[in-house]
Amino acid sequence: MSTPFASAAPYYARYRPPYPREFHTLLADRFALDGSQTVLDLGAGPGTLSLPLAPLADHVYAVDPEPAMLAEGARLAEERGLTNISWLRGDDTAVTRLCLPRIDLCVIGRAFHRMDRGRVPADLDEVLAPRGGVAVVTSLHRPGDPRPAWLTVVEEVRDRFTGSGSGSGARSRPADEGADWDDLVERLAKSPLSRVETHRWDQPVRHTVDEVIGLQLSLPATSPAVLGERTTAFGTQLRRALLDHDPRGTYDRTLRIGAAVATRPRR
Repeated sequence: MSTPFASAAPYYARYRPPYPREFHTLLADRFALDGSQTVLDLGAGPGTLSLPLAPLADHVYAVDPEPAMLAEGARLAEERGLTNISWLRGDDTAVTRLCLPRIDLCVIGRAFHRMDRGRVPADLDEVLAPRGGVAVVTSLHRPGDPRPAWLTVVEEVRDRFTGSGSGSGARSRPADEGADWDDLVERLAKSPLSRVETHRWDQPVRHTVDEVIGLQLSLPATSPAVLGERTTAFGTQLRRALLDHDPRGTYDRTLRIGAAVATRPRR
């Protein structure tokens, strides 16, 4: 039986917005990426960070607990001719047990919301090279932030299929990712990687109807495994609702993206 994350993998790879170019530029500059570094992508999913970083590194270790995500990432790497990525099954509890070489840079994307932020920095301290560090990047939504009306349309359709509070993992409004972010930065500052710098960008995104539907299918709460036989009906009703809301068929929003880079203090 397919799990929510397994069935979401191809949609995740295709429809999740990439991280902003400024983040990759920051990493290249901050860690002097010149093709000789070893990178760990923790909670890699289908390689959203691993794939663009591979040309800048000697080797990338992409670690994720979901085999379908790893398989999707490996497929994309083969399509792009990238041969320097190892796809490893594991999670944030396995950092010190993966028998990794010294890591120059560890990147963590949106998966950090599900990680133990007290333990992970301490574990990374054991595997990072002396001048190594970790970079976390994620969205920074806070309740009350301005948001486009079409997102409410999406939520109304989603709630009809999942039911708010039904135990499916659906929610009618996004969580306070900003508070989550503040907690992460505070925990990093108290960890062995206590030299922390933060960066923020606004990332404009324009979606087509198909992309909005695909993005919803990439979420665990509305993945094909959860929707089952209702998957086609979900897509049909969401398409109709979106086009009724805006017949132009394009839907804009601005993502607020934050990055925290943490290294050991200078001595």
